[in-house]
Amino acid sequence: MTEKADAHRAGRKPITSRAEVEHVAFELFTSRGFDRTTIDDIAKAAGIGRRTFFRYFPSKNDVAWGDFDGQLDRMRKRLASYPPDRPLLAVIREALVDFNRVAPDEAPWHRRRMELILTTPALQAHSTLRYADWRQVIAEFAADRLGVDASSLAAQTIAYTALGIALAAYEQWLRDPAADLGELLASGVDELSTALR
Repeated sequence: MTEKADAHRAGRKPITSRAEVEHVAFELFTSRGFDRTTIDDIAKAAGIGRRTFFRYFPSKNDVAWGDFDGQLDRMRKRLASYPPDRPLLAVIREALVDFNRVAPDEAPWHRRRMELILTTPALQAHSTLRYADWRQVIAEFAADRLGVDASSLAAQTIAYTALGIALAAYEQWLRDPAADLGELLASGVDELSTALR
């Protein structure tokens, strides 16, 4: 590489991160509304081109979901790491809390994310697909533990129940800014466990 090329590279603005693009988009969604904000609006406000936007997100709908596929991969690996003698419900409880854990400085952004996902009509169809992906990870884990197929009633019931607990916890968290999300998720599983006993 030549000195001229080195100098040019050193002077370039660093590539914007996925999180920075998300934050810019969340600000625009708040001020303009999700439906009235375009990909071009987000790219312009983030100081990136359209092509760069699509390197981070396949669509505008995916902005609200962040690195969801990466998180699913991490959850799948985490579930596989639990010893087989650990009770199923205890593992799901811990996995729910772990999957939804966010750094304190990201909590306000995560709150915006979940408000978008849970309250924006235009996102509901896309959210249904994402929920199905999430449930599949839980169903596969439960099926492996129970010795059944992931499409079985038992595995699917566990997956749907885990999602229901997560959604109920998020609704509580959005209503009460002082609430602790991890505690709500854990308590949701505990409530179910108590009811089943």
